[in-house]
Amino acid sequence: MTTLADTQNLRDDRQLPIDRVGVKNLAFPIKVRDRDRESQSTVATVSLAVDLPHHFKGTHMSRFVEVLHSHGDCLDVSEMATIPLELLERLEAKEAHVSFRFPFFRHKKAPVTGLIGLMDYQVTFDITASAGGLDFVVILEVPVTTLCPCSKAISARGAHNQRGIVTCAVRFTEPVWIEDLIDLIEASASSPLYSLLKRPDEKFVTEAAYDKPVFVEDLVRNVAAAARRLPQITWFRIEAENHESIHNHNAYAIIESGPPPDSGRAVADND
Repeated sequence: MTTLADTQNLRDDRQLPIDRVGVKNLAFPIKVRDRDRESQSTVATVSLAVDLPHHFKGTHMSRFVEVLHSHGDCLDVSEMATIPLELLERLEAKEAHVSFRFPFFRHKKAPVTGLIGLMDYQVTFDITASAGGLDFVVILEVPVTTLCPCSKAISARGAHNQRGIVTCAVRFTEPVWIEDLIDLIEASASSPLYSLLKRPDEKFVTEAAYDKPVFVEDLVRNVAAAARRLPQITWFRIEAENHESIHNHNAYAIIESGPPPDSGRAVADND
């Protein structure tokens, strides 16, 4: 049998280590826990990476895909957490990182008619393994409505509002339901968004938002204050971006609970 050259293992003399090298944009089916329906199946966009010492020319890209596919044709959360640990061993790395970004769906009732529509939210599981342990971060993107307090205060009729996107990243000691985080964020805005609204629902949502104006600063503070009341959350970063309806710019704010953990990061149980 002919021995094939292993070019990746050749020596590199440029003295430049690489922070992350790997593969991106792999589509893969996963299963996540669902508070209302036990679990739901969805499709994640997966990225996998490791660090590369300065003396290696390249990494073995096929091994990333091998590790991912070794778990069968549908991953759950507990299996996701083992993948960076396996990458550490297979690729002799000091740090491994995996990311699973996927749509999470909820059935949502309109506030007056009760008609049910399907809402989707973007969720990312960012998992990093190193000698210090396993770091698990959940990142959730939630669209909301905000109504400008200044516009309401100065206008004789109406007030401008806009759709905002809240991005909430959390670390935790015990599992947190995705639905609980969605509820927390939506309650912090002027109004939630809905996929299906009839005229009575639209009237209700419009008036409810008018009665609860929030700046982008209010929005991140509201979410942060609610996150502080959840004892299992050990760290959070809250970002909000409003797609302004009367300006040609977006309004933006961010608040973080403190610096992320150092190399002694604790393992987050998300099974």
